[in-house]
Amino acid sequence: MNREEKGIEVKALADRLQKATALLFAENAGLKSEEMIELRKKLSADSIYFKVVKNRLVKRALSEVKFEGLNDFFRGPTAIASSDKDPAVLAKRLTEFTKDRETLKIKGGYMQGAILDLNKIKALASLPSKEELYAKLLGCMQNPARGLVTVLSAVPRQLVTVINAIKDKKQA
Repeated sequence: MNREEKGIEVKALADRLQKATALLFAENAGLKSEEMIELRKKLSADSIYFKVVKNRLVKRALSEVKFEGLNDFFRGPTAIASSDKDPAVLAKRLTEFTKDRETLKIKGGYMQGAILDLNKIKALASLPSKEELYAKLLGCMQNPARGLVTVLSAVPRQLVTVINAIKDKKQA
């Protein structure tokens, strides 16, 4: 890479870091090309960006966007995974992939100004998706209405039952 290409790469990385809702950093210690293709396919399906980066260029990009305390993650072969949308999906996909493979290890992450360690990333990965949370919220909102309908319909139902019992008694 010449100086101009490096400048373009740093600018692109800085833009990516600025736009991301969450960043995860992984150590890429010998991931095969087939595994890398498989990982990128899984991540791109959820609009997740994944790239193996040069540490020196990332450190420059980090200084441009003024993210501090992240330089320790950039030792050895490093990959950045970032998402513009749901951070929980990013954490889930990357932790699922690293369970089966020892060649890719999550180093840490960054979200909303806070550095994430492995425990926080695992906690983030265990959160339900937005769709599941919306479904639970909708269920909670529907329960009072359902209970009210059940209570209000109980009186007419009992009246019909009593009338039916009187009819059966007179027929007998």
